[in-house]
Amino acid sequence: MANEITIHLPSLIHRIGGEKTKQTKTIALQYQCFLKRVRRSRHWVLMGEAMSIQALVVCLQVLNDDDLRYLIKKIQTALTHHSDKLEPLDAKLLRLISQNPGITLGELIQKTQCTEAQARIARFNADV
Repeated sequence: MANEITIHLPSLIHRIGGEKTKQTKTIALQYQCFLKRVRRSRHWVLMGEAMSIQALVVCLQVLNDDDLRYLIKKIQTALTHHSDKLEPLDAKLLRLISQNPGITLGELIQKTQCTEAQARIARFNADV
């Protein structure tokens, strides 16, 4: 999927503890995200769609746990590099069309990985 991202979390258990890692792994599954250990190393990765990971961060912030502060900060920092994936497709298409009214359907499809039908609908909605 185009919105799938991977966030590397080095030495996660050493930073937040084993029990918090298990708890976070369970919470991540509720948001269709996967918190996994990298092979047999001490490093972990968080994988999932950008919007799901953003929802996970909000959930972790609501828990208001000081032990999770490192994890929340690390995920938020990584999400800033993927801000384009946090924008819904319709909004992204509308933004691209409004920034460059002469953009072609091919360019829209290439930049957003959308279908031709979605690009045509966005173009029509922008003209109306």
